Amino acid sequence: MADKEAGGGDSGSRETAPTSAYSSPARSLGDTGITPLSPSHIVNDTDSSVSEQQVFLVVVAIDFGTTSSGYAYSFTKEPECIHVMRRWEGGDPGVSNQKTPTTILLTPERKFHSFGYAARDFYHDLDPNEAKQWLYLEKFKMKLHTTGDLTMDTDLTAANGKKVKALEIFAYALQYFKEQALKELSDQVGSEFENSDVRWVITVPAIWKQPAKQFMRQAAYQAGLASPENSEQLIIALEPEAASIYCRKLRLHQMIELSSKAAVNGYSASDTVGAGFAQGDKYVVVDSGGGTVDLTVHQIRLPEGHLKELYKATGGPYGSLGVDYEFEKLLCKIFGEDFIEQFKIKRPAAWVDLMIAFESRKRAAAPDRTNPLNITLPFSFIDYYKKFRGHSVEHALRKSNVDFVKWSSQGMLRMSPDAMNALFKPTIDSIIEHLRDLFQKPEVSTVKFLFLVGGFAEAPLLQQAVQAAFGDKCRIIIPQDVGLTILKGAVLFGLDPAVIKVRRSPLTYGVGVLNRYVEGKHPPEKLLVKDGTRWCTDVFDKFISADQSVALGELVKRSYTPAKPSQLVIVINIYSAEHDSVSFITDPGVKKCGTLRLDLTGTSGAAVPARREIQTLMQFGDTEIKATAVDIATSKSVKVGIDFLNY
Repeated sequence: MADKEAGGGDSGSRETAPTSAYSSPARSLGDTGITPLSPSHIVNDTDSSVSEQQVFLVVVAIDFGTTSSGYAYSFTKEPECIHVMRRWEGGDPGVSNQKTPTTILLTPERKFHSFGYAARDFYHDLDPNEAKQWLYLEKFKMKLHTTGDLTMDTDLTAANGKKVKALEIFAYALQYFKEQALKELSDQVGSEFENSDVRWVITVPAIWKQPAKQFMRQAAYQAGLASPENSEQLIIALEPEAASIYCRKLRLHQMIELSSKAAVNGYSASDTVGAGFAQGDKYVVVDSGGGTVDLTVHQIRLPEGHLKELYKATGGPYGSLGVDYEFEKLLCKIFGEDFIEQFKIKRPAAWVDLMIAFESRKRAAAPDRTNPLNITLPFSFIDYYKKFRGHSVEHALRKSNVDFVKWSSQGMLRMSPDAMNALFKPTIDSIIEHLRDLFQKPEVSTVKFLFLVGGFAEAPLLQQAVQAAFGDKCRIIIPQDVGLTILKGAVLFGLDPAVIKVRRSPLTYGVGVLNRYVEGKHPPEKLLVKDGTRWCTDVFDKFISADQSVALGELVKRSYTPAKPSQLVIVINIYSAEHDSVSFITDPGVKKCGTLRLDLTGTSGAAVPARREIQTLMQFGDTEIKATAVDIATSKSVKVGIDFLNY
């Protein structure tokens, strides 16, 4: 395949002088209906001037988490000063509440009622029979990660078993944050704060696929944060990238180093870790949250502190939810799966209560703990169990052979520390295993620091496991306000989105094209004869390879010609694969993942030239894939849509 050079075989030259990676723009190739095989990258200077036009007074970042959410903001005039949102009403014993639970309540008529602690408390206080009519949702963000065929119509299931459109729920939640933030900003400045003065940033896991990112953007448009016409007003930020941006600015007194072996290498307390960062230092950010764990590897380029991604983002669904899931499995083992399923449906509010009680005990788990942990069972659990089974909860515990969970006379489940640690084990093992794989990669072998961030990073059991496994390889550091790291970093990213200069593409992307048929090289079943010319069909024309470095603003340029001069819309299918050795779109592992749609209406002058050439420019170096197009004959820009959701 002639397009191997697209992979940028030797990235050495690229590191020192980013410009050397760009070949000269492609000359107009003989037949523009066929895509040139070696992609041409060009530096894009036009884009930066466009985004400068709009001046925002404030950047507001929303960390929309699986288990908890929040926002923070900074006025562009004082970028150093990041305000984390006001304290929330409500709150739980044993849980600090700078963020609010990601829970939402809709009325029986499916109208938005409340969010966060307010939603939970109100739902909890409803009469059980009435509660069944209300729609209560929690931990719903994971649905975007686990749904393979996400669309605008994907459903979520509320606690009472009823279905609602995911897009509506996400839009309601974002609208809630928009209103809270604008209210707080209005109070700060003493007058009505306009949405048009805000640049919004929403964080998503780096391992999310394009459709999920586009889904978030659609929900934000529906919530009125920005609009398709003014898409620049909203930036999608990747959670571990945000954490990374924050971590490189940390001062030493703002973090805890897990290994005692490094006596903070003689830096004074006012130094930043940046002072501990030498030019070219590499570090891993492990962002462990409620739903997912995201791993990113960055290298710092001084003096500006620009960041470069060294290996594509990896991770998986190994968040703290895994611990809740193990607890649920334990309950099923003791009380029977049939009972637990029924109890969730019949007493949804009590089930929520039980999980809240577990949450605060979960946070008390620690490697050196010796005394048992008590979890209060809601009265209706005890009561309903007796009705359901005809014997007591106490009897069930005695009968089940789970010996490390006992019944205490105060009406509690008493768990030994070992029992609690066992609930953490599968999730923590998955995280450690994933990190082990990552450290095997040559790009990662010389990493100096490992930052542990995200809500789950507060768990001493996880801290200990990471320290034990990797403490001899690098310095393991936890920022002090670990749960707010992503939020603060996302604000910094919104103030300067160009701080991450080089990313890695998570997948190989390309389109199917026709090439001249070469006897002996191309398989006979791909031969197509058209007007006497022999073509090879289904050739995969690669835009970019998995794990290839892409600089911010680097463009992949292609030209397309409509099949008939009168054609007004060109729709091109985009394909992706996880590996980069792809020759045909029919190869195993190649999936259709989206469309590129060129709208040619209104671009032609009076006389349509016999052959029109539409030049498409695609950008892969940002947090989202973007495209622009231009009609070469008229140099008018062509309306282009790149769609990973509705194709």
